Amino acid sequence: MGDDGHLLVGFGQSNALDLEFDLDHPAFIVAHNPPSAMGTTLYAVNFNGPVRHRPIADLAHLVLRHTYGNVTAVSSDTTSVTIVKDLPTLPVVNPETAVATSQNLQILADATNGTLFYDVDAKTVVTLKSFASEASSLVGRYVRIAARYQDNGTLVAVRIWAASKFQDVWLSPEGHVLHVNPTTNIISVSSESGQVVPVSVDANTQFFFRTPQSALSDATPIGTGTSFLANHELVRGFKVHVSVVDPLATPLVAQTVDIENAGYSGLISSTSSTGFTYSHNFITASDDYMVNLGYISSTSDNGKDSSGNAVTGYKWWNFTYPTLADAGANAVSDFVAATNGGVNFGGTVGSVKTFGVSAARWGDPANTTGWSVPWTVLLPAPVPLGTVATGIANNAFTMTVAGGTNPATVNVSTAAGSATLVYQVDRSNGVVTISPVDVTTSAGLQTLTNGLSLGAAVKVFGIPQADGTLKAYVIDYFTGMSPSG
Repeated sequence: MGDDGHLLVGFGQSNALDLEFDLDHPAFIVAHNPPSAMGTTLYAVNFNGPVRHRPIADLAHLVLRHTYGNVTAVSSDTTSVTIVKDLPTLPVVNPETAVATSQNLQILADATNGTLFYDVDAKTVVTLKSFASEASSLVGRYVRIAARYQDNGTLVAVRIWAASKFQDVWLSPEGHVLHVNPTTNIISVSSESGQVVPVSVDANTQFFFRTPQSALSDATPIGTGTSFLANHELVRGFKVHVSVVDPLATPLVAQTVDIENAGYSGLISSTSSTGFTYSHNFITASDDYMVNLGYISSTSDNGKDSSGNAVTGYKWWNFTYPTLADAGANAVSDFVAATNGGVNFGGTVGSVKTFGVSAARWGDPANTTGWSVPWTVLLPAPVPLGTVATGIANNAFTMTVAGGTNPATVNVSTAAGSATLVYQVDRSNGVVTISPVDVTTSAGLQTLTNGLSLGAAVKVFGIPQADGTLKAYVIDYFTGMSPSG
C-alpha cells in the first residue's frame, strides 16, 4: 500500500479502504465477452496497475456527490427520512427515468442549522430543522440530497430538492465549469453524461462553498447574483453542482451553485508577503481572469506534512514533489523568493515566467468574505528553444536562447523516482525518432552528456528557482537536422 503501510484485517473483522482508479489507463480496466457470459460484457480490473491508497483523515471533511432516491418513510419523530437510492437509466433515455437499487439510506435533517428544502414542483424553498411540515407529502417523491457525514457516520442533509418526477431532480449539471461569460451571465457546465449545459445566472442565484466539516458554513451562501461572476469569484475550471429554478425553462436559470472545488491557476505575478496575482488567458476571451489572492491565516489548519505532523498556514511545493512541501514560518517568504527570482535570459526574452495552480478556500480568517489560498503547486514552464552554452558538469548545464543575452543554468535530477525526463530527438532523412534516456543510470547520463555538446539544440520545461537556476522536468535535445522553432 505504498507509504501508508499495509491494511490489516483480522479474521471475522472488516476495515475501510479507499481506492483511486486511473480510468485513463488503457491497460487498467479491460472489457471482454467470455462465452460463459452469453453476450454480457464483463470488466476485469488489473490491480497491478496505477492503484493507490488514500487514507481519509477526517470523515467529516468529505465532499459527497449528491444522492438521488425515492422517499419511503419519514421517522416517527420526523427527524429523518428513509430513501431507496436511485440511479439513472443507462444508456440515457429521454425523459430520464430512475432505476431503484436495493440500498436504503437514512438522512437526518440538520436540527441545529437547518436543512434547505427546495420543492421543485411548487418552486418554493424553506428551512427545515425536522421533516414535520413535509411528512404528509414527502413519501413517494423523488429527492436529490446534498449531504455530509457526521463523525459517527450518519448522513445529515444540507440541501434537499423534491419533485414528483425523477427527471426534475436529476437535471442538475455536475462537473467542471467550462466557460464563464460575465457579460451574458451564462456559465457552461459539464453534465453527468459529459454534455455541455449552459445555465443563466440571475440576481437570485445563490452560491455555496461546500465545507461539510463546518455545518453552518456549508449551509450559508457565500454570494448572490451576477456580481459573483463579474468579480471572477467563479471561474473556468471550478468543480460545481448546479440546481435550476425550473427544469422545463429555456434557458435554464441557476437557483443554487454548489462550489465543490475552487481551482485557480495561471501565470503568477506581484508576489508579496500578503498574496499574489493569478492571470489566466484562454482561447475564449470571456473566460480570461486576473485575480489577487491572499494566503490563508498562519493559524489555519492545512493538512499534514509527509511525516504526519499537522500543518498550519500556507504551503507550496514544486510539481510532483508534495512530500517536499515548504510549510511553516518561512513558507511565504520562500514562495516570494522563488516566484520573484526566476531565470532571466535578458534581452527581448527576459525572465522565464512562473506558473502555478491552487485550490482556494472561502471565509478563512485571513479573508472572511472572499477566497484565500491554502497551497500552491508550481508548474513547469516552457523555455524557448535554445542552444547549449556549456556542457553538463555536476548535473547542470547552461543554455542560451534566441533574443536573450544571458545564459541560464539548468539543473538535471538523476535521482531514481524524481529524475528529469530526457528525450533524444533525431531527425534524419525525413524520419523523426524519439528515444527516452534514463539519466538515473551512468550510461544514460553519459548519453545525455554527449548529446548536450556545445551548440546543441535543446528544449527545456522547468520551474524557476529562487537562486536563478531552472529545475528541469523535461529536456529534449536534438540531433540530426536542427528544429526550426
